[in-house]
Amino acid sequence: MNRISQKLQEDKKILSIYFSAGYPNLNDTVQIIQDLEKNGIDMIEIGLPFSDPLADGPTIQASSTTALHNGMTTQILFDQLKDIRKSVKIPLVIMGYFNPMLQYGVENFCKKCAEIGIDGLIIPDLPVDVYADEYKATFDRYGLINVFLITPQTSDERIRFIDSVSSGFIYMVSSASVTGSQSGFGSTQSTYFERIAKMNLKNPQVIGFGINNAETFNQATQYAKGAIIGSAFIKHLSEEGTGKISEFVKAIR
Repeated sequence: MNRISQKLQEDKKILSIYFSAGYPNLNDTVQIIQDLEKNGIDMIEIGLPFSDPLADGPTIQASSTTALHNGMTTQILFDQLKDIRKSVKIPLVIMGYFNPMLQYGVENFCKKCAEIGIDGLIIPDLPVDVYADEYKATFDRYGLINVFLITPQTSDERIRFIDSVSSGFIYMVSSASVTGSQSGFGSTQSTYFERIAKMNLKNPQVIGFGINNAETFNQATQYAKGAIIGSAFIKHLSEEGTGKISEFVKAIR
């Protein structure tokens, strides 16, 4: 069974952390992953830096730009992660935009992910219809879960279609904004969270965007299986470096 599916079956709320590969420094990637697992993180989203990250707010954009300036590429990331399964057991997801994957070759990209032990992909700009028609068979062949995003504006019909072609979790974007652009959740978000919870989808939901502390993590996980923190963790790395990851995690739960 895929590690993501196994993790989602555990009787606990999932805390997933996102960071940009190659940030703050090019060769920090593996150490950050190892430290996050050591401190009890359930799942990690490794950001593949891209020059035009449409869904990302200024914090993640800046870290992505720094990583690119540091020299991060798709091949370097794969090289860094080639032995990651010798030390890390939790689910690892690569989150990135479709262009670098297309340039690398979708089949080659998926094959490489399978070889090094990546469990899934999140590709915000790959439409679900295109995935279902053209790429799902390739992802399935290499045992990769593709995670789709929904927002408060996504219709029930489309959510049910996404649910039907998904096999891991649904990434529930808390608001129709970029990452890191809000703090806390209001009644609009709560209504949205409740609406999705009542749909009884077959795939669990994990909430992202706007989770930055223990309060927002607890708020989000009242309605969903887990929550994802990205911008707040990257801010922590930019202010504290890679040496105080345990302090960040302890402050969340």
